[in-house]
Amino acid sequence: EASPQPRSGRSAALRARMEERLLGARFRYLNQQLYSGSSRDAARLFRADPAAFQLYHRGFERQVQRWPERPVQRIVRYLRRRPASLVVADFGCGDCTLATSVRNQVHCFDLVPLTPQVTVCDMAEVPLADESVDVAVFCLSLMATNLQEILGEANRVLKLGGTLMVAEVASRFEDIRAFLKAMAQLGFRTVSKDLSSSYFYLLEFAKTGPARAGTAHGLRLRPCLYKRR
Repeated sequence: EASPQPRSGRSAALRARMEERLLGARFRYLNQQLYSGSSRDAARLFRADPAAFQLYHRGFERQVQRWPERPVQRIVRYLRRRPASLVVADFGCGDCTLATSVRNQVHCFDLVPLTPQVTVCDMAEVPLADESVDVAVFCLSLMATNLQEILGEANRVLKLGGTLMVAEVASRFEDIRAFLKAMAQLGFRTVSKDLSSSYFYLLEFAKTGPARAGTAHGLRLRPCLYKRR
């Protein structure tokens, strides 16, 4: 008579695969919602269902783990070369990896607090005074449709001459030149751009002044949609 153990093992493996597929489907649905709505829509979504943010974050981490390098580590190395006295604002901080990896004071903002360090808010309305930070960071967090409003908020809180660091998925950029031109309209001069990775681009800007009036037409990023695996 066959032992029941192999059958039990197969059942557990099947159940695990089914749970994995359900989690993957839920992650893709949440991801689509975040890229197709404004930052206010995202804030409402996760206020109504905070557990969904943790599920999303788990799915996001699994995607980034496949990359040869995590962009947040590039930003960590950048800040470690700069004075520790610089004040940083991390827009879309996730699990606060940046804050726990540098000596700087880091204001951590996100839609749901994965750690106690996080201040919950809409990325277009962070609770900071005008010109109060030296470095603003968006690490894989420019997701909403109101990009101009969100980056305008970064301009508001940055000191004149302050640094804006943007790390984003390379395939999201439709036209990098048009994007950089739009950033100039928003009051940011391009300091450096690293386009060498096929996974993500790392852009450094300096604040030159307030944003100019009008729509920054080149400020477009494609949605980052994940295929079913």
